[in-house]
Amino acid sequence: MKPAILVLEDGRAFTGVSYGAEGETFGEAVFTTGMTGYQETLTDPSFHRQVVVQTAPQIGNTGVNDEDDESGKIWVAGYVVRDPARRPSNWRSTGDLGERLAAEAVVGISGIDTRALTRHLRSRGAMRVGISTVDLDPASLQARVLQQPQMSGADLSAEVSTASRYTVEAEGEHRYTVAALDLGIKRNVSRRLAERGVTTHIFPATASIEELLAVSPDAVFLSPGPGDPATADGPVALAREVMTRKVPLFGICFGSQILGRALGFGTYKLGYGHRGINQPVFDKTTGKVEVTSHNHGFAVDAPLNTVIDTGFGGVEVSHVCLNDNVVEGLRALEVPAFTVQYHPEAAAGPHDADYLFDRFVELVEKVEAR
Repeated sequence: MKPAILVLEDGRAFTGVSYGAEGETFGEAVFTTGMTGYQETLTDPSFHRQVVVQTAPQIGNTGVNDEDDESGKIWVAGYVVRDPARRPSNWRSTGDLGERLAAEAVVGISGIDTRALTRHLRSRGAMRVGISTVDLDPASLQARVLQQPQMSGADLSAEVSTASRYTVEAEGEHRYTVAALDLGIKRNVSRRLAERGVTTHIFPATASIEELLAVSPDAVFLSPGPGDPATADGPVALAREVMTRKVPLFGICFGSQILGRALGFGTYKLGYGHRGINQPVFDKTTGKVEVTSHNHGFAVDAPLNTVIDTGFGGVEVSHVCLNDNVVEGLRALEVPAFTVQYHPEAAAGPHDADYLFDRFVELVEKVEAR
């Protein structure tokens, strides 16, 4: 195995061996706490331009298969694990994870102390990083890391969005039509909606309100995605248009931040973000605590315990992360719109929040009944 080195922008360096493709890569170092679901993580467009550190010590045990991808490719900029599995063992496996990474030219590193790296990122925050098998000089690699763009200010949704509209048909009887803005959508979103009789038309991130309304949607969906929500002025303007017409609107993760901006709130970058499938969230509308899946480095800046008067009427924070009191959902009281900043569609992941798709359909039913 070829020697490899990982260097953070503050100069902290880790030496290990190559995992996946050989070469060099740069991105934002983030960690995810999921013990399962690495294939879904790798193919999640929300991880575009990020180097993902797996906190679980051994990765690759179940190999990879042809069914669990959340998109058409691996999106992570790089991959960091401690102990890659020597051989996959699972009845669904069709290949080896390391070989899949190499085939898609994803540069990774293994054999490093991922616990120490995670603790460093927790204390210092997510930061730029480089992984290399060709330049093993820490000072040289750090100099090039510092030349890389920051995640703050990065406008990335158009880079991961579909190039043209496509449709996922409802399963069984068709009940409703949803127009989804693809800011980095995962396949499981349309699957969850299809299970509820929803046909979903998925549009590019640059779609106009006229294009969405041309399919006569019963509701609009704002998808998850990568980058800084402060740069997404087009989707924010689109969300305002949707609410002005009082079409039901649901946003997840990046889509939640877009809707938050459309309602007049600011957004900010978290120190190291929320990533993993074990995040506790309090649903203020039911009084229940959910174990949820997260993947976000930005959050909405809104007061937690009051109704806020906006240009679209009153809005309240509906969900709160119990680890750090970060806003995890918004609910508009006078227009049919709500959000969550985590992933009810997560796979692999907990199913505590799957009801939110039912809540979306119920919102459509309520508006249709008026």
